[in-house]
Amino acid sequence: MSHENLLDGPAPTLLPADGADADARDALTSGSSAREAVPAAPSSSLVWAILAEHALADDGDPVAAYAYARTGYHRGLDALRRAGWRGRGPVPVDHVPNQGFLRALLALGEAAEAIEESDESARCLQFLLDCGTSADEVAALR
Repeated sequence: MSHENLLDGPAPTLLPADGADADARDALTSGSSAREAVPAAPSSSLVWAILAEHALADDGDPVAAYAYARTGYHRGLDALRRAGWRGRGPVPVDHVPNQGFLRALLALGEAAEAIEESDESARCLQFLLDCGTSADEVAALR
């Protein structure tokens, strides 16, 4: 029987390479828009994160961005739990399958700030730090 080393903290959580975000990436690289990719991968954090990012940047619609980002965030939490995440520990940004969740989390924080929900925005930024990354690192993925 193997036990977690409590001095090192929990092991990093790595989402599977063949998950919903992989299906979304396939749809996106074949020319589909994020909106068109949703039916191909509705449980993908990535498509919801991209929709949120566009709603913030291009559409100027922080309310829609918040809804998209919240969907991607919850889809990502579900995927992380299935991958063994127990509510804490690193979610490495350099692992491509994790990036959709992290982008959704950042977009949620940005959308929350845009609708003046500062506590939620701060919580999202802290969650990124708790995952072992930063807003700048995740924003660089866009």
